[in-house]
Amino acid sequence: MNDLVSILTPTYNTEKFIRATIESVQNQTYENWEMILVDDGSTDQTVSVIEEFAQKDSKIKVFKLEKNSGNGFARNVALDKASGKYIAYLDSDDLWRSDKLEKQIQFLKAKNLHFTFSYYDCIGEEGNDLNRRVENPQPLTYKQLFFCNYVGNLTAIYDAEYFGKIKLESSQKRQDWRIWLTILKQIKTAEAIPEPLAFYRIRKDSISSSKFKLIKHNFGVYREFHGYNLVFSIFLMMRFLFTQLIIKTKYIKEV
Repeated sequence: MNDLVSILTPTYNTEKFIRATIESVQNQTYENWEMILVDDGSTDQTVSVIEEFAQKDSKIKVFKLEKNSGNGFARNVALDKASGKYIAYLDSDDLWRSDKLEKQIQFLKAKNLHFTFSYYDCIGEEGNDLNRRVENPQPLTYKQLFFCNYVGNLTAIYDAEYFGKIKLESSQKRQDWRIWLTILKQIKTAEAIPEPLAFYRIRKDSISSSKFKLIKHNFGVYREFHGYNLVFSIFLMMRFLFTQLIIKTKYIKEV
């Protein structure tokens, strides 16, 4: 029997995209999964869409928050509800290739690993191919991750029986990066599957599209998560920007 994979998907006003996201999970060749959708107070038809799927597919579980509490809070609620050996992440506007889970679980077991991720391709808001692929260092070390988040949230899987459920404060921004840092601090290096297994949707209104917000939240990782003083955090942030603007660009390919 294949191990259960719990897929955590917070939703908020993504009625335009969530159907395709869920279908990309239903199309997985690896069949032992549960998809935990936590709606963070959507004001559009997102809840109606996800509930429609849940009524037809028992592997899809929907939970609704009474008010908008933030992506981190919704993700923590999903984590509390998860019962799988493996935890996977998929935001409500991104997509997976149909063999994504199968390849990653096989990779983890064959190499006796407890965490892995993969390359991913970028698509536009309407699902159009942007001919851009994001790769990462092989292997990825804690030091490399310290200065740049090379792990695409939509590609990561970790073994919850090995690490436990990694739960961070809901208010913390860049929660995904903090989770990978927690993992890499323990295992030191991580291996990625060197092929694209997911599609990251670039939207005009996404937080990652705001460079100022991104800088602010990344700075918070050094200041709040690591606990460094203001001056040292500024120094580290300058190193981060150099890595992000110069080094990481080497891993973004035109395809």
